[in-house]
Amino acid sequence: MEAEKGDDHHDIPSPLSPHRTRKRPENSTLSELKTQCRIAIPLTLMNLTWFAKLAISTAFLGRLGNLSLAGGTLGFTFANVTGFSVLSGLCGAMEPMCGQAFGAKNFRLLHKTLTMATLLLLSATIPIAFLWLNVDKILIQLGQERDISITARHYLAYLLPDLVVNSFLCPLKAYLSTQNITVPIMLSSAFAVALHIPINVLLSRAKGIEGVSMAAWITDLVVVILLGLYVLITEKKGGEKWKEGGWWELRGNIGDWIKLLKLSGPCCLTTCLEWWCYEIMVLLAGRLPNAKQAVGVLAIVLNFDYLLYSVMLSLATCSSIRVSNELGAKNATLAYRSAYVSICVSIVSGFLGGSIMVSARGVWGPLFSGDEGIVRNVKRMMLLMAIVEVVNFPLAVCGGIVRGTARPWLGMYANMCGFYLVALPLGVVLGFRVHLGLGGLLMGFLCGMVVCLVLVFVFVARIDWDDEADKAQMLTTTSQSQDCDDLAKNANS
Repeated sequence: MEAEKGDDHHDIPSPLSPHRTRKRPENSTLSELKTQCRIAIPLTLMNLTWFAKLAISTAFLGRLGNLSLAGGTLGFTFANVTGFSVLSGLCGAMEPMCGQAFGAKNFRLLHKTLTMATLLLLSATIPIAFLWLNVDKILIQLGQERDISITARHYLAYLLPDLVVNSFLCPLKAYLSTQNITVPIMLSSAFAVALHIPINVLLSRAKGIEGVSMAAWITDLVVVILLGLYVLITEKKGGEKWKEGGWWELRGNIGDWIKLLKLSGPCCLTTCLEWWCYEIMVLLAGRLPNAKQAVGVLAIVLNFDYLLYSVMLSLATCSSIRVSNELGAKNATLAYRSAYVSICVSIVSGFLGGSIMVSARGVWGPLFSGDEGIVRNVKRMMLLMAIVEVVNFPLAVCGGIVRGTARPWLGMYANMCGFYLVALPLGVVLGFRVHLGLGGLLMGFLCGMVVCLVLVFVFVARIDWDDEADKAQMLTTTSQSQDCDDLAKNANS
C-alpha cells in the first residue's frame, strides 16, 4: 500500500498501531473526529426517540390502571429479552458486511446483504412469536401472578406485528448507517414519535392495553415506510448504486449466507448476553431482604443508565461503521486511526457520563419516588453506577471495533467471561453472602465489566490492521467475482 502524504515527522508509536505505519496529515485526527460526530450525533438522537417512545407507551399504560401498567411493562420486558434483543443482535452482522462492502464500493454485496439479513430476521420471528403466544404459561411457571401474566399475553399478542416490522426496520437502519447516512434515520424516527402520542390517544381509548400495543408497531411501521421510500427514491434517482443490482440474487450464493450466519450468531449472543445480564440483576435484586425497595432503586438508577446507553450505543455503532468502511477500502492506517479516535472519545464520554450521573443523583430519585429511603439509596447507588459508566463506554466502543473487523466472537467471549464468570457470581457473593445488598450486586457488575474491558482491549491492541484490510478486500472481492461469474452464466444460458 502506498504511504499517504504528510509532514517529515514520524507518528508516535502506539500499542494499537498497524505493523506498517504510514504518515498522516496533521489534521487527520480532527477530520476523523468530525466524521464520527456526523454519524454518531444523529444516531444518538434517534436512540433517544426510542426511549421517548417507550416512556410515552408506559405513560398510557399507567392511565389504564395498575394491572395494565404491570402487565404491559412485564410483557414489554419479555419482548425485549426474547425478541427485540435477538433481532437487534442478528442484524449486527450487517455492520461489518455492509460497512466493508461500502468501503470497497461493492454495492451489489451491499444490496444482497440487506435482503439476506431481512430474510434471516423474518425467519427468526417464527420461534419468537411462539414464545410470545405462550408467555402467560411461562410467566406463571416463573412465579408471576396469573392476572398480570394474562395481561402480558394480551399485550404481546397485539405486539406480534412489531416482530415483522422490526425485521425490516433493523436492516434498513444498518444499511443506511453503514453508508454514513444517519440524518434520515433520525428525522424519520422523530416524525414517528411525534405521531406516537395521537396514535396512542386514539387506540388506547378504543381498545385499551391492546391499543397501546398496536400503537408501538404502527409507529415503527411509519419509520419503515419513510426509510424504504428514501432508499427507493434516492438510489433510483442516482442510478449508479441501484443499477449494480444484487437485491434478489440469492440463488447459488451459499458462501454469502455462511458469512452472514457466522457473523450473526456471535453478534446476537454478544447483544443478548449483555441484555440478559441486566435482567438477571433485576431478578436478583428481587430476592434481596428489602426486595421492593431494592428493585425500585435499581429501576430508577437503570433509567438514567438507559439514557446514557443511547449515547454509548451510537458511539459503538459509529466505531464499527468507520472501521469496517476503511478496512473495506483497504485503508489500514485510517482504520487504525478511526479505532483510536473512537476509544479516546469513549473514554472522555465515559467520564462525562459518570460526572453527569453524579451531578444528577440528588434530583433524579425524587422524579420517580417520594419515599425517603428509596431517594437516599438512589443517591448512593448512582455514585457506584457512575463508575460503571466510565468503564461501560470504552467497553461498548471496543466491542464495536472488533465487530467492524468482522470478528464479533471476540466481544462474545469477553462478555461471557466478564458477565457470567465474574459479574454475576461475584455479585451474588457480595450481595447475599457478604450482605452488601444492592451495592454488592453493582460492585460485582462493575468488576465483571472491568474484566470485559481488559479482554476486549487486549483483542483490539493485538489487531494487525494491514492483515484485516487484506481480509476485508478478499471478502468483498470474492463476492464481486462470484456475482460476475453468475452474470456470465446467466448470459451464456
